[in-house]
Amino acid sequence: MLRGMRKASSNWIGKTIMTIVMGVLIVSFGVWGIADVFRGFGRSTLAKIGSTEISTEQFRQTYNDRLQQIGRQFGRPLTPDQARAIGIDRQVLQQTIAEAALDEDARRLGLGQSDADTMKSILEDPNFKGANGQFDANRFQQLIRQFGFTEQRYLTEQRRVALRRQIAGSLTAGLEPPKTLIQALSKFQNEERAIDYLKLTDAQAGTIPAPSPADLTAFYDSHKAQFRAPEYRKISFLVVTPESIAKWAEVSDADAQKLFEQRKDKLSTPEKRQILQIVFPSVEEAQAARAKIAGGTSFADLAKERGVKPADLDLGLVSQSEMLDQKVAAAAFALPLNEVSQPVQGQFGTVLLEVTKIEPGKQPDYASVAASLKRDLAQERARKQVQELHDKMEDARGGGASVVDAAKQLGLTAVTVDAIDRAGRGPDGAPVAAIPQGLELANAAFNSEPGVDNDAISFQNGYVWYDILGITPSHERPLDEVKDKVEAGWRAEQVTEKLRKLAAELVQKLQGGAKLADVAPAGVTVQTASGIKREGADAGLPNTVVDAVFRTAKDGAGQVQGGSATEWYVFRVTGDTVPTADLNAPQMQQLKDNLVQRLRDEQVGEYIAWLEKDIGTKVNQEAVAQATGRRRTDGAVPPFRHRKGQWLISNRLSQRSRPARR
Repeated sequence: MLRGMRKASSNWIGKTIMTIVMGVLIVSFGVWGIADVFRGFGRSTLAKIGSTEISTEQFRQTYNDRLQQIGRQFGRPLTPDQARAIGIDRQVLQQTIAEAALDEDARRLGLGQSDADTMKSILEDPNFKGANGQFDANRFQQLIRQFGFTEQRYLTEQRRVALRRQIAGSLTAGLEPPKTLIQALSKFQNEERAIDYLKLTDAQAGTIPAPSPADLTAFYDSHKAQFRAPEYRKISFLVVTPESIAKWAEVSDADAQKLFEQRKDKLSTPEKRQILQIVFPSVEEAQAARAKIAGGTSFADLAKERGVKPADLDLGLVSQSEMLDQKVAAAAFALPLNEVSQPVQGQFGTVLLEVTKIEPGKQPDYASVAASLKRDLAQERARKQVQELHDKMEDARGGGASVVDAAKQLGLTAVTVDAIDRAGRGPDGAPVAAIPQGLELANAAFNSEPGVDNDAISFQNGYVWYDILGITPSHERPLDEVKDKVEAGWRAEQVTEKLRKLAAELVQKLQGGAKLADVAPAGVTVQTASGIKREGADAGLPNTVVDAVFRTAKDGAGQVQGGSATEWYVFRVTGDTVPTADLNAPQMQQLKDNLVQRLRDEQVGEYIAWLEKDIGTKVNQEAVAQATGRRRTDGAVPPFRHRKGQWLISNRLSQRSRPARR
């Protein structure tokens, strides 16, 4: 649409018409937009907490970031419908409002933190420490860029997080759960049960006759939604990353050789030695011990005489740079194999050393690493070109060009995918191979429409532009098209029903006094499982079985579906053990810490709920629906509800893939 407007305004007639249209829009905005502000909401405002406003675009970006984060955890994109079904939209809204409320409260209380204290917390953050355990400035810059922060914005965000933690800390200081509660929770968590059980599968369902046409039709009619064709979208996209535009074949050997010389030390594997060490309080004692070794005493026997523990004797297989005392390291790496050194004066005393094993270092030749070096050089050069291509691409898009046309102007090739569903799969059910792994393009595509100028997606230190070229709506597939799937579903339902009836009959017999071995169907053996706890599936049992076992009294019998529709369990509870709670046991401290954290979350959550009411919180449900892509068919929007949680004062770096754009 925007490209059409640009093209339409390219001549004097179009410019005249567009001037009139824009004038009307400006007047309308003045009438309606300003009125919205005076009513409490601007057109772009999603929520208001006190004097703090959360924009629709800010929330939309935060919401999409969370969807991408969860999608990476699941290993597949999460559709907006799935996200709303599990409440991600409400969770993100609650988090955003809660954080804004705490920020407003910090301003109201006059709290602050100096730049020095903020920097100190960043320097101590383990996320930014290198291999040596010290703050790594390069790693810091790399990580915050990856999450979309500038250095100043990250400092500002960390200051906000610190102030939220100050408020939370003052609310929860000295919080201590009662011992009775700890004991009760310990008994609940550590209760153990034992069972004898039978595992029934489709083999026990017997022969399932082939379904009649009427059976398939009836099953299809009652499960039509299961066999619908999903909505597909046709898209075109262009990926511009250092890796995608790098031309490593054009890197000369001279340049790669120069880089090889610079990286020689990093590319090589250092020599490592297995070193034994005995520390002496004085040089004289070390010399006397060395004389014993010269007289035939072994190094190991000498260590035993002096009561040296094996852990103190053996320094392990180490490189010279890994040793703390470099004077001792130099002596150890000058020793021949299986020889004992003369006394060496180190930082922590006088020592005798013996080398029992030597692993030679390895120095790769240029030919073996030339390809990777050229690729690194090409990508480094390409990083400088990415921003230049980004600006040119945006200029072309601003002039009305589609992604495909803009790519052609820059000598690049866009990719067109004829059909992709919300899960990133094609009509064959497989992930679309043309989309790079890790690129959440399907989610973005289903949050847009044809003709919309979409913002570029940040991806692997580069950008991705995309257009929606067409939409194929979801529709019912005729029975003939999905007959195989319908028949498989019908058969699974028949097996499930037969197993359910068989399991119910077996339980009835067990309740009548029969033994499990006596009622077991042919080919099914009685199995046992013990040490079953409520949390986690023990002994290979599905969680559904564990839950059912703890709903059944000792010596009682039960039945439940297993991990699939064609798997059923029949069991008898044979043991129930409730251990005594020892408040001094190490695991009790962990239990107490977890309980304290939950109580803190509750305390902070209650405070925030009061705070939002006291400060005044308004939520524009229309804007929430727009930002989350909810299609409103009945005008109803689930109301905002506050939920408690530790995320209220969490570090943004670990919570979001990128901050909200402003």
